[in-house]
Amino acid sequence: MRKQFTITIESIMQKDDRVIVLLGDIGVFGFKKCFDLFPERIFNIGVLEQSSISLAAGLAKVGLIPTFYSIAPFVVERAFEQIKLDFGYQSLGGNFVSVGASYDYASLGPTHHCPADIGILSYIPDMQITVPGTSDELDTLYRYSYGNGKPTYFRLSEKGNKKSQTTMFGKGNLIKHGNLATVIAVGPMLDPVIEASEDLDVCILYYNTISPFDHTLLECARNNKFVICEPYYSGTLALRIIEHFCDKPVNIHFIGVPKKFIRDNGDTAYHDRVFGLDSFSIREKIKKIINEN
Repeated sequence: MRKQFTITIESIMQKDDRVIVLLGDIGVFGFKKCFDLFPERIFNIGVLEQSSISLAAGLAKVGLIPTFYSIAPFVVERAFEQIKLDFGYQSLGGNFVSVGASYDYASLGPTHHCPADIGILSYIPDMQITVPGTSDELDTLYRYSYGNGKPTYFRLSEKGNKKSQTTMFGKGNLIKHGNLATVIAVGPMLDPVIEASEDLDVCILYYNTISPFDHTLLECARNNKFVICEPYYSGTLALRIIEHFCDKPVNIHFIGVPKKFIRDNGDTAYHDRVFGLDSFSIREKIKKIINEN
């Protein structure tokens, strides 16, 4: 997805001279062509995340379209106040693109982990949040929304699904009909969910846009049991489901990153297994939920 983003942003910069890119000293070489073509519209600000966000807000204030790119904890956690006040409170449009997801850079330690990003940003009114599952989905989501006047977060991951889904910003996808439970897969979680549920009588819904959330898709559910599979802190999407079924009893189960610090060494696949985010663990949990009264 990182490589796709450099391709996407270069294409957009060729067509829209309002677009300005600010880098947080991360992956700078990947933007070499953009530096060559648009040296006056792309800048490596360095390790100054809070200042970069405020600078981006100033650019938005004068009618430009800023994009800030860095590792997730540096974009979201380090500069949260600036995103909230400089963009959210002032109703400015801008784009925040992160790499590293929850623990793609697990070997670099907790400073580079960020499973809290989606939950944190969800509390900023009018914040738009996307979790693309493939490079093509990223391209579609970014091209559609980059200039819509809203603060928008794009969560890029090293992992991706094998197949892209038909993507419309703010809309989910019905992947499979089923009767015994509804499994919601977010972004890169779709492939392990499909593999886990292949012969199970469950409905699978897929989301690569978290906010705005497509509540209408929930009407596909034929049972009050929901299993939310999300690649960040477990339980983040629960409120979206509860809001929709406020007058009906729902039984919600969570498969996601547990709320604890990652202290073990290991790669992304290792942590997926430990946290139960691999297809085998997901399957066992869904089977258990289906069999519950």
